[in-house]
Amino acid sequence: MRTSPAPPADAVVVGSGPNGLSAAVTLARAGLAVQVLEAQPTIGGGARTMDLGLGDGLAGGLVHDLCSAVHPLALASPFLSSFDLSARGVRMVAPEASYAHPLDDAPAAIAWRDVERTAEGLGADGPAWRATLGRLAEDQDLVAALALGDKRTLPPELLDPRTLRAVPLFAALLGLQGTPAWRLPFRTERARALLTGVGAHAIGTLPSLALGATAALLGALAHGAGWPIPVGGSQAIIDALVADLRAHGGTVTTGNRVRTWRDVPPARAVLLDTTAPAAADILANRLPPHLQRALRAVPQGNAAAKVDFVLSGPVPWRDAEVGRAGTQHLGGTRAEMVATEAQVAAGHLPERPLTLVSDPTVADPSRSREGLRPLWAYAHVPAGDTTDPTERVTAQIERFAPGFRDVVVASRGIPAAQMVHHNPSLAGGDIALGAVTMARMIARPTALPDPYRLGATGWYLCSAATPPGPGVHSMAGWHAARRVLRREFGIREAPDLAPDVAQDVAPGRSPGHSEMSGRAQRSAGSPAD
Repeated sequence: MRTSPAPPADAVVVGSGPNGLSAAVTLARAGLAVQVLEAQPTIGGGARTMDLGLGDGLAGGLVHDLCSAVHPLALASPFLSSFDLSARGVRMVAPEASYAHPLDDAPAAIAWRDVERTAEGLGADGPAWRATLGRLAEDQDLVAALALGDKRTLPPELLDPRTLRAVPLFAALLGLQGTPAWRLPFRTERARALLTGVGAHAIGTLPSLALGATAALLGALAHGAGWPIPVGGSQAIIDALVADLRAHGGTVTTGNRVRTWRDVPPARAVLLDTTAPAAADILANRLPPHLQRALRAVPQGNAAAKVDFVLSGPVPWRDAEVGRAGTQHLGGTRAEMVATEAQVAAGHLPERPLTLVSDPTVADPSRSREGLRPLWAYAHVPAGDTTDPTERVTAQIERFAPGFRDVVVASRGIPAAQMVHHNPSLAGGDIALGAVTMARMIARPTALPDPYRLGATGWYLCSAATPPGPGVHSMAGWHAARRVLRREFGIREAPDLAPDVAQDVAPGRSPGHSEMSGRAQRSAGSPAD
């Protein structure tokens, strides 16, 4: 539903995903008048939760996460930690097992939150797991700060003396898992498959440094705060951000698609929660030619194809302990995952694609209704693939859970090529907004000293196309917004993000709003429009 027209803004944010909203919240808390424009009829981008109902061939009354579902980075994020989701009523429940990796001819490998229990289950590789992932979990805040920084400055957390043990260990594990040396330090198939599956959350060829970094980060978080599922779905995170934005005078307008800079109301600064090529299209002929070419040349990453299931009962995993995890990685052995990811990179659709699965009722029983429960799944496929993934994903789950087809009541498959219809940023099904390689995680989208600033236009990019990259952590929006405050408004101190007492002021305004807007106007440079 379209909201009422908003007053003139100091800053406009295009896109209401987690990064766009974190940017908007940061700017609004600094006292600026902020307007968010969203093309879709609902708010949240890749973190929306909706009742897809009978219109999509599913059961009414059940809600499904449209893209992201499990959120280890939400607890690790410095922005969301300061924002304090729990104090805002968002319940994040981490299952006792973070993720599981079933195998055909061996017991499943389980990453329990308890690292000792995990090590015990890995037999001969238990000591190595404890010495790597277990040690990193002890310093997970430092690991998160390293991974979620802007790749241009040294995170202040890394001045902690513990850095001397955490950073070398992180680098060593990254180096091992990102090169042909990845046979070390683990020697059993179960441990190797367990770590490879978690690294494959970043879709790409194996081994690679970027996927090794992903494995080290997410693997460490699995034994720390865990991999939580928000009660009620991912939308709970979005709703908390929107509530705070509105409490500080910000507005959100849905059904407002921005195709060109002319579609954006006048503002001193504009932040785009979009892909890099989309930013170039919106600012066509207003960017320096070299920057415009660089944004359009950002290589597309491999893709995800989504399947939403409605089940009449739990997934009948062959190994019952697999069902105690919030996430399952279905890829078979490490060799099989290497082969299928290579097929995807070559543009071929695997018969048995690497598939990620999550049953939210493991952590949130309220998600079930009248004996029915949702199941979330996506498969790795080539970018732009037009094949309905339902049968391949169903067969891959059935492979490790015989009888799965018997509990499927309804399903809806979304080919990679159609992911863009419910989120314009997911062009071709690329959920990372660009190829995930180590070089592209640093030079993201360019190697410029400020990867967020779009020339001297007063416009900025604040999406997962910028550092630190994909994931529901809101950090790209936070990094971009702090640069906007300094450069465009002369505000050098980042605002406090902690929850405050509800404002007893007129809707759409916040204390100090008028004063800050005036100061912003006096200190800003030329308008972005």
